[in-house]
Amino acid sequence: QVELVESGGGLVQAGGSLRLSCVKSGRTFGPYIMAWFRQTPGKEREFVSGVNWVTGSTNYEDSVKGRFTVSRDNAKNTVFLQMTSLKPEDTGIYSCAFRPGFLRTNWNEYEVWGQGTQVTVSS
Repeated sequence: QVELVESGGGLVQAGGSLRLSCVKSGRTFGPYIMAWFRQTPGKEREFVSGVNWVTGSTNYEDSVKGRFTVSRDNAKNTVFLQMTSLKPEDTGIYSCAFRPGFLRTNWNEYEVWGQGTQVTVSS
């Protein structure tokens, strides 16, 4: 049984930085993806970034490319999302998610979710 626990987030001014962390527990087999999604009121969950745990390959949503960096610490079973040059439109609830296999950007193709953490960027 995979479980995800996030930390980080908070309130930051535009142009600032935050780092989110997500610790995975439970055994997994084969390749899998750890991804970050965000949700704002009235909108569907949006893919932000993902990392293939085995290969380390990463993907980003266009609006965060060059500003956000996803990384992993294999020994600690932790995935990070370093967010820089934050904008008010980055505000939302950020959740990490797990799926076995390969990257998908549809939130409903992920099997396990963390509890979510609020990121608020003030202008």
